[in-house]
Amino acid sequence: MRDVSRGAQLEILRPFQATCGGRRVAVSNAAQRLLAFLALHREGTHRRSVAEQLWPDCTPCRAAANLRSALCQSRKLGQVSAIDSVDHSLTLAPAVAVDFHEAWDAADRLVSGDGKRPASSEGDRLVADLSQVLLPGWDDEWLLIERERWDQLRLYALEALAQQFQTEGRHLSALQTSLAAVSIDPFREIPHRIAVEVHLAEGNVACAVKRYQDYRRLLQMELKVAPSPQLTRLVRDLTRT
Repeated sequence: MRDVSRGAQLEILRPFQATCGGRRVAVSNAAQRLLAFLALHREGTHRRSVAEQLWPDCTPCRAAANLRSALCQSRKLGQVSAIDSVDHSLTLAPAVAVDFHEAWDAADRLVSGDGKRPASSEGDRLVADLSQVLLPGWDDEWLLIERERWDQLRLYALEALAQQFQTEGRHLSALQTSLAAVSIDPFREIPHRIAVEVHLAEGNVACAVKRYQDYRRLLQMELKVAPSPQLTRLVRDLTRT
């Protein structure tokens, strides 16, 4: 469980928020962009690269000036130093916790199989985090690839969790988790297949058939393709008259 009552924390899995000692800290727009950028580049980034990516439409001199201004505005979160500068590299200070880091690391362990599966309560919380869009409402160009990387990782992690819940007989959690994955990529078959399998395990044949037919209709309408034979076999006998 996260403890936000101490230290500084950035939330970027929801609308941006900075807190220190459990209290919200006002941060300018430019400082928000800088802090979020550094949170997503944990290894550190050269100052010139930061300026170029955050202010791509400015001249190098103007972008550098903007960066210096943003640095002055975001050096501290409350009494906590927020940014480390070594030579020409900028990194988010280790004292600043980021919700995204915890969710990314947990998802990465889940997908890679490195470590034990999360307990039930931890799994439910992880599903909630994996259901979040990275910095919703932001349209910055540099954020596009970061969102795509996050979407791919959380999609695989949600599928792994859904399969875990299904194995444990936690049908509601498995179904909700598979639907969270569907919301990220409605064309991907694995979460639809898990949902069908959950309905069948519960004896909800009509729901299983409907889920399959809705997915088949979506694929035909949008892509002119059909579900895989593996998914079709799950409901083939159920739809015969």
